[in-house]
Amino acid sequence: MPDLIHGIVAGLAVFAVVFVLNVVPAFAPPTWTVLSFIAIRYQVNVLILSIVGAVAATAGRLALARLSKWLIRQKLLGKSTKDNIDELRKRLEGREHLTAGIFLLYAFGPFPSNHLFIAYGLTGLPLGPVAIPFLFGRLVSYTFWAFTASQVARLMAYRALEGGSFFSYYFILTQLFTILTIYLFARIDWKRLFTEKKIKLIGHGTNNAARRKNGMAPK
Repeated sequence: MPDLIHGIVAGLAVFAVVFVLNVVPAFAPPTWTVLSFIAIRYQVNVLILSIVGAVAATAGRLALARLSKWLIRQKLLGKSTKDNIDELRKRLEGREHLTAGIFLLYAFGPFPSNHLFIAYGLTGLPLGPVAIPFLFGRLVSYTFWAFTASQVARLMAYRALEGGSFFSYYFILTQLFTILTIYLFARIDWKRLFTEKKIKLIGHGTNNAARRKNGMAPK
């Protein structure tokens, strides 16, 4: 019984840590390295660890997407920016197989997915179609990294946590890339991209121009 209680408490602790890491929008250590470290350091059951990690990571990313919708889309974005993102939403509606496939393929890799869920949350699309594919993909990838990955990969994960080297140049660059991706996602003129096949960014002056046209802002 004490071993069972200890296992449950440890599982809940892992779930909580992984969940929080996946709610954080940027500059959080990759989940696969944390799970690899736990698998090596504490000699736990890798399959159970991967299941707990995948469920927690998926729940955390879904929470991040909902938070992005509530805070960024509803509270911070202007109407013109929301209308622009809605052009992409219209293209994705009814194409659940496409979005599910994208999330599934992405989840197989070790790359951070925060920008993917933030962008998806900004569209306001339902999260259900992408939750299961992402969960399955993360389960496979976490199992690989924690159980079948090479000793070199495991050593890198261990040293990263032990030495605090997550804030290496590579890690910082990937997180800055995430921020840039979200910025571009909100600024790309999606309607023009779909109709004219041209990439153009919507400038900050678009709102003022629209207001001047309607006589709502000084010239």
